[in-house]
Amino acid sequence: VFQSFQGSQGRAYLFNSVVNVGCGPAEERVLLTGLHAVADIYCENCKTTLGWKYEHAFESSQKYKEGKYIIELAHMIKDNGWD
Repeated sequence: VFQSFQGSQGRAYLFNSVVNVGCGPAEERVLLTGLHAVADIYCENCKTTLGWKYEHAFESSQKYKEGKYIIELAHMIKDNGWD
């Protein structure tokens, strides 16, 4: 986990990788940090949209997000074993 981000439903986190998540088609969206090509990601089990994957960042300062995933805190569940 990198740092706190703003998702469409509040606080979110940026991850290098995710599991049990499907990915929709990429589309261009203007986010708080500029224009990005993103694809919605969803739970493979219940199909709930969890956040998005950054496919392409158009601004050089945002390139570090490419290939990474945003998951909104509202969709995270703390399970046993988390510190």
